[in-house]
Amino acid sequence: MPIVLKGRPITGGRTRGKALVSKNPLSFLGGVDPETGVIIEKNHDLNGEKIGGAVLCFPHGHGSTVGSYVLYSLVRRGVGPKAIVNEKADPVVVVGAVIAEVPMVDEIDVSQIRTGDLVEVNGDEGTVVILERDGSCT
Repeated sequence: MPIVLKGRPITGGRTRGKALVSKNPLSFLGGVDPETGVIIEKNHDLNGEKIGGAVLCFPHGHGSTVGSYVLYSLVRRGVGPKAIVNEKADPVVVVGAVIAEVPMVDEIDVSQIRTGDLVEVNGDEGTVVILERDGSCT
């Protein structure tokens, strides 16, 4: 059976994809290469990982308001996340998700999600459903 996590809807839309999960906050300005979508933040647990096409799960954002535009430009270039799942929405990430039209949900315990899980994010209802874990149906 799928695992349903109920949070708060931030940005509407519905998508599914493989989760990329971090225990650490993330800054889009200076933390993600704006051309490639690779996390470049030094000492970050996802350093070297590509966020493109992933459901990006992390506790919250940090950093400059320019990070909103960086997120928008990543999505426009096709190297941004399909959806964002946070424990606590940060205004910078919210604005980026809104202008980039990326589904976003917060108030989710991201430790319940594992990198590689197939998840469905419903930004209209505020749900994250873990459909497959470790390659097998849950």
